[in-house]
Amino acid sequence: MQVVTQLRLTEQVDLDHSQLSTLYAQLGPAGAEDVVCRAMEELALRLSHCERLFKAANWAELRKSARSLVAIADQIGMKGVSIVANDVTVCVDNKSDIALAATMHRLMRIGEGSLTAIWELQDITI
Repeated sequence: MQVVTQLRLTEQVDLDHSQLSTLYAQLGPAGAEDVVCRAMEELALRLSHCERLFKAANWAELRKSARSLVAIADQIGMKGVSIVANDVTVCVDNKSDIALAATMHRLMRIGEGSLTAIWELQDITI
């Protein structure tokens, strides 16, 4: 009898709380929440877009979309998303299909986890 082990991959979410605090200090609560909500919406759309581009093997557009994720994630303190999105661009540049597949899956996991974490922070005063 063979034993099959299923791995459940999880990612540590890395939110930069100081970046969020800076946004709130600069823009006030209403302005900061507006920026964060728009950025979260855009991140969700771009993550989905990256996934579609990956499945379509559209590497040039995937690279552009991942680069835009870096900027958006940095704006609201999603350091993990920023790092992994940058890793996706490196994989595209290096034409490393296997590394790209692994990194894209990691981007999706960390992106979803980060969006959930920042959504949950909305109930907490920063």
